[in-house]
Amino acid sequence: LTFPLLSVTLLVSFGSSMLYGYNLAVVNSPAEHIKAFYNATWSQRYGHGLGPAPLTLLYALTVSIFALGGLGGSLLVGLLAERYGRNGALSRSALLVLLAGGFMGFSRELGSPEMVIIGRSITGIHSGGCSLGWAQPLPHGSNLRGFLGLMPSIFICLGVFSAQVLGLPELLGKDRFWPLFLSVVVVPASLQLLLLHCFPESPRYLLIERNDICGATKALQQFLGRPEVQDVIEEMQEEQRSLSCMEMASVWQLLRERSLRWQTLSVAVLNAGMQLSGIDAIWFYTNTIFENAGIPASQIPYTTMGTGAIEVVAGLIGCFTIERVGRRPLLITGFCAMGVCSAGITISLLLQAALPWMRYVSVACVVGIIAGFCMGPAGVPFLMTAELFTQSHRPAAYIVGGSLNWLCNFTVGFIFPFLQMSAGAFCYLVFCGVCLLVALYVYLVIPETKNKTFMEISHIFA
Repeated sequence: LTFPLLSVTLLVSFGSSMLYGYNLAVVNSPAEHIKAFYNATWSQRYGHGLGPAPLTLLYALTVSIFALGGLGGSLLVGLLAERYGRNGALSRSALLVLLAGGFMGFSRELGSPEMVIIGRSITGIHSGGCSLGWAQPLPHGSNLRGFLGLMPSIFICLGVFSAQVLGLPELLGKDRFWPLFLSVVVVPASLQLLLLHCFPESPRYLLIERNDICGATKALQQFLGRPEVQDVIEEMQEEQRSLSCMEMASVWQLLRERSLRWQTLSVAVLNAGMQLSGIDAIWFYTNTIFENAGIPASQIPYTTMGTGAIEVVAGLIGCFTIERVGRRPLLITGFCAMGVCSAGITISLLLQAALPWMRYVSVACVVGIIAGFCMGPAGVPFLMTAELFTQSHRPAAYIVGGSLNWLCNFTVGFIFPFLQMSAGAFCYLVFCGVCLLVALYVYLVIPETKNKTFMEISHIFA
């Protein structure tokens, strides 16, 4: 009976997660074309082109501004959802993507690099507004909790893969098509906007937050496909009564709560670690990494697409095994694999002058980083944020974890080109150290949360 509800949840998650993944990878393929546009526009305006450092700075801002928009969206989503409802907030968020697509699509015609940067920031606001809904927890003991918790990471991988396919030279990878390539985001946003109007508002929102019993009843009847929904209404009313007696903790209260200190630190380590692991550097700058590794330019787009296909497969493996092996093994294995492969990239880049076949080792290491990330670190941190806290502290925990996630995303996207220029092959050792330290922290501190209640998890931390 709950299958239609889960289907709707996955459908909405599919749209927002696909958009997020697409925006992560869409700037990789047309990087040189966008830089050439920036340089030509600057020359027309001021009579001289941009030097390598200013051009790199401007492009790094274009790439990383997406994360700053995501941070703003994640902080605003609570207010929007409370004022406009779940459907209303998602619909307005999708309208923002249409606006962003217009900015990026017409940027070259109007000779405005600023429009590309503004469009990227607006798409980030959409992704930040949707990301806090990716890991809504099911009841403890449900055998679908881990599976559904990792489904958004599969959709993100599909979004990345879609950007890699559309970025092929035979499709939208040519110079004249890059504005259209960036503005493709309007297609899934339009579909999401149309589909949202086919579904009623969230029954839980209508009853618990708006106290609209009649509206919640009609919504449940439509979702469940049966006229008798009184049993579900009574469960929601019981939840409403329990929440009315519960004071929701603020972020400051969460940070000061001694009994939750290790849980809060664990959420911070996992969310910061998943971004500082270097995965965003891989997604944002895959073509540059392969170019430095000596892969022929004609083969780079297809090699990149191959890594996207592998990451989807790796994500599916994690999704279907999480309830068998648990959260900790996926996290530890994923971070260790990423750390080893990051070190492998450094070694292969140092030796490729003497051993030309080492370039293929670099490709294998990039694939290993992506596969390791998608098997666990991509989705488990969001899931564990829900599992480590009760309802009273969960919203504050999402804000802490989400803010660190987006800030670290911005940091990696912005500094990686400069880190690569200054440290060369050794820049990947930074990511190696982060991955191995996070894996060690998970091994020493974080317990297994599979099929455990919050009280059991809290007792283990204590």
